Amino acid sequence: MASVALQTGRWRAAVGSLPRWFANLPGRIERVLEAERDQLGLWVPVALGAGISLWLILPDRVAWLAAMAALGGLALGGFAIGGGGRLGRAVIVMALAALIGMIIIWSRADWVASPRIDRPMVAIVSGRIEAVERLPARELVRITVATDRDATDMAVLPPRVRLNVDQAYLRGPVPGGARISVRARLMPPAAPAVPGAYDFARAAWFQGIGATGKALDPPVIDARATGSGFSIWLAERRAQLSRHIEASVTGASAGGVAASLATGDQGAISEEDAEAMRQSGLAHLLSVSGLHVSAVVGGILLLTLRLLALSPRLALHAPLLLIAAAAGAVAGIGYTLLSGSQVPTIRSCVAALLVLAGIAMGREAITLRLVATGALIVLLLWPEALAGPSFQLSFAAVTALVALLEHPKIVAFSAGRDEGWPLRLGRSLAVLLLSGLVIEAALAPIALFHFHKSGLYGALANIVAIPLTTFVIMPLEALALLFDGVGLGAPFWWAASKAIALLLGIAHAVGGAPGAVAMLPTMGWGAFALMIAGGLWIALWRTRIRRWGMVPLALGAVGALLSPAPDLLVTGDGRHVAVVLGDGRVALLRDRAGDYVRDMLSEAAGVDGEPLPIDALQTARCSADLCEARLRRGGRDWHILATRSPYLVDIARMNRACARADIVISERRMPRSCRPRWITLDRPFLARTGGLSIDLERGTIDGVAAGVGQHPWSVFREGRPPPLSPLRKPGSRRRFAT
Repeated sequence: MASVALQTGRWRAAVGSLPRWFANLPGRIERVLEAERDQLGLWVPVALGAGISLWLILPDRVAWLAAMAALGGLALGGFAIGGGGRLGRAVIVMALAALIGMIIIWSRADWVASPRIDRPMVAIVSGRIEAVERLPARELVRITVATDRDATDMAVLPPRVRLNVDQAYLRGPVPGGARISVRARLMPPAAPAVPGAYDFARAAWFQGIGATGKALDPPVIDARATGSGFSIWLAERRAQLSRHIEASVTGASAGGVAASLATGDQGAISEEDAEAMRQSGLAHLLSVSGLHVSAVVGGILLLTLRLLALSPRLALHAPLLLIAAAAGAVAGIGYTLLSGSQVPTIRSCVAALLVLAGIAMGREAITLRLVATGALIVLLLWPEALAGPSFQLSFAAVTALVALLEHPKIVAFSAGRDEGWPLRLGRSLAVLLLSGLVIEAALAPIALFHFHKSGLYGALANIVAIPLTTFVIMPLEALALLFDGVGLGAPFWWAASKAIALLLGIAHAVGGAPGAVAMLPTMGWGAFALMIAGGLWIALWRTRIRRWGMVPLALGAVGALLSPAPDLLVTGDGRHVAVVLGDGRVALLRDRAGDYVRDMLSEAAGVDGEPLPIDALQTARCSADLCEARLRRGGRDWHILATRSPYLVDIARMNRACARADIVISERRMPRSCRPRWITLDRPFLARTGGLSIDLERGTIDGVAAGVGQHPWSVFREGRPPPLSPLRKPGSRRRFAT
């Protein structure tokens, strides 16, 4: 405390001319930080992640350099404040951690840079198969190919291409490492179709994928040229195990669920069942992460400990706990490798290893420091993982759970005591329910930001689903695989099938209940950042200052709830237009749009329901080539004109339709004689702006290009997007040059 008083005295001397409250503020901060000194280290990965987020959010090199300079200046300001005090040291460390985060993600993006195609093409893809992902529910096999650099198309094809191959084209399993040659239609990695949609171009950039496409003919696969290596051998074993499990478990998607628990392969789960799992808040059970790794490691540790304890000699003279922890570590690493070594699984494995190390040393293992260490390792090695929902969901859930269980009141409530088993069971169920509610609250902002939807009954569903998965389904699978070695696994597979059928039944019942899903349109970064900052503030501090986290959390929640739904959504290719009707429905320009497009446009609009064809609207008149619709927004009628086919329309008819319209939307270049009252969104325009979200009532328009900025994976780097101005008054004419 003497150092705090000394630092406070320095501050008072430095700011003595200021009002009394401001003069005492630094001293108050020093006292608060002194009381929270054990928690300060938890904010280092947060600061590192903040720097990574800054680089991802800011638009271009100038903004990145300005932010880095500002962080450097903030670190110098910490020295000026006084490096001897906790406030000065905290400012220095956090500013430098954020600066390091920006440097790491920028360096990583440049390090993984790889050529990619810039336009659709049809080409012969030949090379070696690097990865095979089975999607039997969609009757597809997804193949990642390392293309031959001495091929004819080496100047055109990128080094790595991902292809979807129809299962009907294949005669059997595709061996990893084999050589393949196939004619395919290739596309550049897709940018978000509309603002707020998934940015596959960013994910493909860090995976080194320069093109995606679909095989047009049966591929020629030379299995004799199969490569060697541990990764290829492991991928083959993983695929064989998935096929064996899917064949052993009865039920439409039950085999896919069972395979996902063992190998992480979700390709055999039907979209209907997968959507039910998402809406019921049970989708986390399908991804191999903390729950699954913990079950495997804990099960092996306890089993090893009990078996070794059967020997009196070993029980008296051997370090059984250390041996059991080592067995659990080996099992955790093996399970991580077998399940595909995805980032969430690696994160969970690292955390499990840290827990085992703590157990072996006799220390308390499951703490927020463990979570912070795992986050720090992942962010240093894979900084791009921060942008994905998987990282955010997994760490949010673990952080919320550990923070809750470390709270003194929860510790006191759940502590063992001399009471009957009904009370003990009731306490356990109460803690489990409260944990589910807290986790659902922590995950809701992330789910709403990325997927525009969040399940409301997930806490109740997880009370049954988590024990069912952990203590019934996974042990039954393990026993079935073990007894398959002697041909006696059938009874266990039958029991596992029934348990998985029960799990899917719970998912459909909960996901289909009235009000089970909350939907929101695309929310802004500001509201999301406020909610995340507020949640972290509440979780990481221990004194009364944690209550202040409710302020940004509430502000962010209000901002998210007030996120305006767009009136029009236009995809980047101009083919698909969604009209948001304002009554919980969406009307699509093309009623034969694929499921992905329909779901993506509905979610971006914050609508949960089957889209309508625009022809069904009384205010729309459509033909095979043109569609005109009238919307009442902002106290006036807006007339929308969209083309529905690539065929040319009589120029006089087109000009008359354009003159009646406020907005013209087309997938092709429109003639200059087409002059709507406000704007023409045709192919050249959309090529520079990307997909658009238009709010007619507020007079705003947002484009994908503005959100992506000038990051290395941006497909909008050439040229400057047209200025997107607010809407003008009715009757004024405006047409941006294209």
